[in-house]
Amino acid sequence: MSNVELLKFDSPEKLAERVAADWIETIRAAARAGRRQTVALSGGRIAKTFFEATTRLAYAEAMSFRNVDFFWADERCVPATSADSNYKLAKDHLLDPLALNPVHVHPLCSGEDGRSSSVQAAEKLKRVAAINGSGMPEIDLIFLGMGEDGHVASLFPEENEPTRNLPDIYRPVIATKPPPQRITIGYNEIAAAQEVWVLASGAGKETALAESLKPDGRTPLARVLQNRARTRIYSDV
Repeated sequence: MSNVELLKFDSPEKLAERVAADWIETIRAAARAGRRQTVALSGGRIAKTFFEATTRLAYAEAMSFRNVDFFWADERCVPATSADSNYKLAKDHLLDPLALNPVHVHPLCSGEDGRSSSVQAAEKLKRVAAINGSGMPEIDLIFLGMGEDGHVASLFPEENEPTRNLPDIYRPVIATKPPPQRITIGYNEIAAAQEVWVLASGAGKETALAESLKPDGRTPLARVLQNRARTRIYSDV
């Protein structure tokens, strides 16, 4: 696909180090321009490696993240202390090690009430991010992982068409894998982002990535790519 930048690596560690370096450069560019950066994080197996690589590089380069506002692309509706929480994963391996100011950290969900949490998260994002002509917040950078079935965030292949087309910024979903109750960012909000970087890492994902890169691919990642003018994929598969 001509609108996809595909970067290949021979290990998760090298992938994570490159993403960390590229991200830090975007933060520097935003700081030089005198503006803040809004970023949406994801979970998944590669996320811990990526967060740790970012922390190491930030310490090595005395890098500040004070001009970054942190949101999430999706979250499991579990307590914030749960091992299943995407927020806890980022807190333990990125936010706390970098001693980031909590005022700029905006968790999606800290319990089981997905509907009210999704509304609150959307309102918070609207207050922080720039708004485009369609009324959608423009997140500067969204990080997405990719599952073996090509799912991204908590957007799964078995979603029906009416649900896929919902204009919500965030919405509650029932996932096909545990924990089932989640909040996810929608396709329209992903399409509105300035940058989307996909971390496609791990064995067993080769078929899903190949399908996603087809012009007529039918995975959730394929839908993301088809809706955007440009997307970057970091892959070790």
